[in-house]
Amino acid sequence: MAQRFHLLLLFFVNLIFLSSQQDLNFIYNGFNQNQANLHLDGSAKIESPDGLLQLTNATLQQMGHAFFNRPFEFGSASSQSLSFSTHFVFALAPKPGVDGGHGIAFVLSSSMDLTHAVPTQYLGLFNISSNGSPTSHLLAIEFDTVQSAEFDDIDKNHVGIDENSLQSTVSASASYYSDKEGKNKSLTLLSGDPIEVWIDYEGTLLNVTLAPLRNQKPSKPLLSRTVNLTEIFPDRKAFLGFSGATGSLISSQYILGWSFSRNRGLLQSLDISKLPAVPHFKNPKKASPPLIALFVLLTLIGMAVLGGVYLYRRKKYAEVREPWEKEYGPLRYSYESLYKATRGFHKDGRLGEGGFGEVYKGTLPLIGDIAVKKLSHDAEQGMKQFVAEVVTMGSLQHKNLVPLLGYCRRKGELLLVSKYMEGGSVDQYLFYDDRQTLSWSQRITILRDIASVLCYLHTGATQAVLHRDIKASNVMLNGNLQGFLGDFGMARFDDHGTNISATAAVGTIGYMALELASTGTSTKTDVYAFGAFMLEVTCGRRPFDPDIPIEKRQLVKWVCECWRKGSIVDAIDTRLRGKFVRGEVEIVLKLGLLCTSIVPESRPTMEKVVQYINRHQRLPVFSPDTPGIGVLTPVLIGVPSLAITSSSGASSVSAPSVSSSSSNNSRFISHTIIYGDGR
Repeated sequence: MAQRFHLLLLFFVNLIFLSSQQDLNFIYNGFNQNQANLHLDGSAKIESPDGLLQLTNATLQQMGHAFFNRPFEFGSASSQSLSFSTHFVFALAPKPGVDGGHGIAFVLSSSMDLTHAVPTQYLGLFNISSNGSPTSHLLAIEFDTVQSAEFDDIDKNHVGIDENSLQSTVSASASYYSDKEGKNKSLTLLSGDPIEVWIDYEGTLLNVTLAPLRNQKPSKPLLSRTVNLTEIFPDRKAFLGFSGATGSLISSQYILGWSFSRNRGLLQSLDISKLPAVPHFKNPKKASPPLIALFVLLTLIGMAVLGGVYLYRRKKYAEVREPWEKEYGPLRYSYESLYKATRGFHKDGRLGEGGFGEVYKGTLPLIGDIAVKKLSHDAEQGMKQFVAEVVTMGSLQHKNLVPLLGYCRRKGELLLVSKYMEGGSVDQYLFYDDRQTLSWSQRITILRDIASVLCYLHTGATQAVLHRDIKASNVMLNGNLQGFLGDFGMARFDDHGTNISATAAVGTIGYMALELASTGTSTKTDVYAFGAFMLEVTCGRRPFDPDIPIEKRQLVKWVCECWRKGSIVDAIDTRLRGKFVRGEVEIVLKLGLLCTSIVPESRPTMEKVVQYINRHQRLPVFSPDTPGIGVLTPVLIGVPSLAITSSSGASSVSAPSVSSSSSNNSRFISHTIIYGDGR
């Protein structure tokens, strides 16, 4: 009898415990330290005494998270009976004079630890490797105020539902349904005004509804989406909270109140009168009349002094502007802005110099870090077409292209402005930094990135583009070591597939195909240079190195000899210490030899290269004794107007600034642009 009593008591205790786990309900009409049962990290904090939850503190590159520290447990119930409702009020306050800032997200996450995430467009939720991974176990409703092309955002004022990825499964411009007017009305997320949000989930249907503060909940949601929570969270539990982030664009992000319940009918309404006020950035106080008078007087005196300074500055920042440049106005940078961005082209900001110019690091407001290439030129012939092509190339769209932002002209000088890549160049890791080397997985990813962008330039752009100077120092890396193709100063449009005149041949020793001296540049010569780059990255050696034994001096020949001896993998970079995928290395080395065939017709197109390197198609059958494979390309010196740089990019054999021929396609400016690594 006593045993039955104990069993019955244990049953009721477990029943009460399970009920308490399932009935998760709470309400915060404002937050405070002794009331808020929250887990905060990053820059998130609760401001006293109002109890305002601030996710970020309006500084650069910040992220903050606030989670209710008890999980929402689904239990053993089927997904059809699973439901919850939440109601919260948020506000995004812009900083005066700054256009934009990143938004926030309401989050269901399998873990409260999101410290692995990054700020900016990732909203403090993911990083580049976790974004899109089903192991993230994360559902978010984003309120985003930046349009990111990376995630196919519809605009810079939208709401989206995200499942393990910031590429929303469904999204819409921020708005709410007015029951009184019977239509949707737009909402500005980044206004500093409080906005109410209702999120309801029942069965598998997720509804998201917005409205301005003090409005009744609209009868129609903004977003509706079928979402199976039990698929996203196989452990049948998730933590609830908010995430916010800033990047180079900032705003203040606040949560004023929050209510949650498993049952929509039991959801407690927020008391609007108890919510804290939204602080706004303070504007400077207006000057009193006496101060205004003094200011005017000092201004008049100062104007007389500044007259001479103005004339000096006008000469200092003088530019060359012609009528035909008016259409390129938005892409034309003033010399003054670039001068200030680089602190007067100070030597401390110089990234490198070669035979064709110098490169400086700078910072522009709202854009961030930039690289400015200064090119000397004395001739005006061909300048109009060159600028037109530079501007057009700046409009090319591919995720692995270094963005070309614009240009500036002065007497005897041309400046090209590009995005600064903080990871430096590939040759920095291969030849100049003994402390850090690239792993095989990083190298094959870089090769795939550059193959993809070259395929786009040859076949995906409106008109085929020839890069003409593919090499390790022109392949840039971002902070995540993704590959980006840079230096479009020597690139040219391919006129209906015809070769660019041999008199305009340019390039770098070891990357230049033999036919450059006779038939000129084509997509095939780009393929040759990419093949040399593939061998260089895999072997950790330059295509041509006069400082090593003669039998290894020509990389193409040496790799072919290793293959002929029965072990092509022996050519791989010894710094990898055996940590590589043998099958991938063999494919890359053989593909590099195929691309550097001395017979142009034997080289694959970049479309084929992409298929081979991604292992979507088998390599054609060939051997080290196949004609054209492993044959040396002579150094091309003595061809008229032929611009050649060494494989390190530090010097040039012949470097005309601007040259032209009878063909429009032969006009060019030869130079080697350098970003990040200073070489």
